[in-house]
Amino acid sequence: QVQLVESGGGLVQAGGSLRLSCAASGRTFSSYAMGWFRQAPGKEREFVASISWNGAITDYADSVKGRFTISRANAKNTVYLQMNSLKPEDTAVYYCAARTRGGTTVVPGRYDYWGQGTQVTVSS
Repeated sequence: QVQLVESGGGLVQAGGSLRLSCAASGRTFSSYAMGWFRQAPGKEREFVASISWNGAITDYADSVKGRFTISRANAKNTVYLQMNSLKPEDTAVYYCAARTRGGTTVVPGRYDYWGQGTQVTVSS
């Protein structure tokens, strides 16, 4: 069983920055592909970013490319999402997810474990 706990969300003005963290339990975190997703009210959960087990491969949604950066620290069992130049449309609950087998993917259903989410609100 893998437990994921997100933190770092909050209220920020447009143009500001936040860094989300996702702490994972378990000794095999370093073998997992990890992803960040978000869900705004009334909308489906959407892919934000993903990172391979060793950090060599990253992928981003077009809407966040150039503004968000995903990274990981396997020694700390933690994955991060640095969010810069935030926009009101980035407002959502952000979730991290772990995929225990296979590489990175944008498909939510292919991730095995999810955190509880952290709220990010960007004011205009």
